[in-house]
Amino acid sequence: MTARRLRWAAWPVAAVLAAAVPAAAAATPPEATVTVNARAGLATVPDTALGVNHAVWDSQLGTDAVADLLGGAGVRTMRYPGGSYGDIYHWKDNTAPGGYVAPGTDFDTFMGGVRRAGAQPIVIANYGTGTPQEAADWVRYANVTKGYGVRYWEIGNELYGNGHYGANWEADNHADKSPAAYAAGVVAYADAMKAVDPSVKIGVVLTTPGNWPDGIVAAGDTGTWNRTVLSIAGPHVDFAVLHWYPSGSTAAEALTKTEQVDDMIYLAREQITQYAGRPLGIALTETNTPVGMNTQPGALFAAEAYASLLENGVFTVDWWDTHNGATALSTVAGYPDYGDFGLLSSATCLDGGCEPALNTPFAPYYGLKMLSTFARPGDQFVRAGADDPLLDVHAVRRPGGDLAVLMVNKDPSQARAVTLDYAGYPSSSVSDVFTFTNGATSISHASSWDRTLPPYSLTTVVLHSAPAALAAPGQPTATTTDTTATISWPASAPGVKYEVYRQAGVVSEQWGETTGTSLTAGNLLPGTRYTVNVLARDAAGNVSWASPPLTLTTGAPAASSCTVRLTDVNDWASGFVGGIHVVSTDPTTDWTLTFTWPTARQRITSGWNGTWTQEGAAVKVTSSGSLAGGADVGFVADYGGPNILPTAFRLNGTVCSVG
Repeated sequence: MTARRLRWAAWPVAAVLAAAVPAAAAATPPEATVTVNARAGLATVPDTALGVNHAVWDSQLGTDAVADLLGGAGVRTMRYPGGSYGDIYHWKDNTAPGGYVAPGTDFDTFMGGVRRAGAQPIVIANYGTGTPQEAADWVRYANVTKGYGVRYWEIGNELYGNGHYGANWEADNHADKSPAAYAAGVVAYADAMKAVDPSVKIGVVLTTPGNWPDGIVAAGDTGTWNRTVLSIAGPHVDFAVLHWYPSGSTAAEALTKTEQVDDMIYLAREQITQYAGRPLGIALTETNTPVGMNTQPGALFAAEAYASLLENGVFTVDWWDTHNGATALSTVAGYPDYGDFGLLSSATCLDGGCEPALNTPFAPYYGLKMLSTFARPGDQFVRAGADDPLLDVHAVRRPGGDLAVLMVNKDPSQARAVTLDYAGYPSSSVSDVFTFTNGATSISHASSWDRTLPPYSLTTVVLHSAPAALAAPGQPTATTTDTTATISWPASAPGVKYEVYRQAGVVSEQWGETTGTSLTAGNLLPGTRYTVNVLARDAAGNVSWASPPLTLTTGAPAASSCTVRLTDVNDWASGFVGGIHVVSTDPTTDWTLTFTWPTARQRITSGWNGTWTQEGAAVKVTSSGSLAGGADVGFVADYGGPNILPTAFRLNGTVCSVG
């Protein structure tokens, strides 16, 4: 459990980094400690990880210049034909009634650019104004006639924006625009498309937890969009499609939004498991930042968002988009920002100035390029963090033994002097340092580092070591009660013992070790989320990589002297009315019920039938009403992100069952 510490204070200064750091900031930069825990394994990087959107209105779609730029940035997935255009686009004649289609943007041209870039496609099948037969014909043309091997197909774009919830931006010609109708349509599309090519993977559109209209039950529906769609279409599809456009009025605020990713993806998986009854992959096929789309905040957001999503097991993240055009001229982080959602300049002009030359990369392009330098297919993310709130840190362990650490300095004015602590990783030496600074037009590369992170920068440090001598254990599984978890895993090698670790921030807490392939941990807290890994160790002391992560949640006791039922009575995607029914074998007239919100972004704003208080995430309601026959209390709560409901309640200190 001892952490090794690596300091670079005595190493030579990389000239390019020294030049990028202002003299005042370099003189006395604040100290920060970065911790990397190689025992705390996260998801493995897939070959579809880094993606972008391409659109048929873009005259540069499929050109050699754009394909080479995207390929050079490490882009390995391209989405077509472009967001909401997916629901008006007809591939056979390359038309989109009601929208503009640029010449030379047909499907074959798109595939030419995909292949030149060394990428693979994700295609949106037209649900809004198309038919299952049209989609099946597209699969036949793509994979049978042309042999393109298009694997991933989304059924429509943001169909929850078809007017059913009041907002109407997505084309949908169906008379019934409910989630039930969309789900039934998805089943028809999936059946028709898989009849042509059984190997295709079909994606279904979901609402993103914590983002409108997640949580809302519209008039005439029996459940939310996700519950309804997954219950009907879940058995017929292969992956779920999310979009994420976080809010924020300043760059600083926008750069805090990535802290929601863990909860967002956790809740999406919980909904998938509960309503679809089976696991599905998750693709986040659109994202961008609300501030600094073309400047350094956009680069920092891109790197941080992609890394956070990928380490949570999302199999592709696709930036919106390749070209989009200027919308508003401003100055952000000291440089012109054009309000352009594109990675590359469209060379458009606004009052006050023009964008740079066509296809000039904007800052987020380098954010993606840094990601491809940092995290390669086959690398395993491991837990990392910093003791400074303005530093975000991610790390990957590579199959050859190297460890790469990506550090995001979100302070626009000050550098950081960094000390790196790491656990579960052998002694090593630095082999490469990559840095992208504010206003730069390329990523610098050096072989040594002065342990300084420039202001508003991305820095990747690669540490070299030998590969692990042992194979890592396979994916663990678990069964849980309210206070125990029995964890099992496949054997990885004969004659080894296995160590089970719980991730606790950037450190690991060992739960136990065994020569078998299961272990039961006790004394756990009810209603609590835990993430664990299994490592193998042989008699010589060689230690494997961490297993894939397992996230489990303890429940409530099967039987208790009290029972609690929490109901989300009415939800408006940023707050909800909650109702709690309490039953107890003790009909006391003075009682206290307590629970803890699963996130720090949930807050009681008012309540009734009791006195409500909240301190931190802990909530308490007291009442003098009788519990004979049960009692009802209620509240209104706000939530600024995924709304994960509590599952453990205590009545006068006793943990209740949930009914």
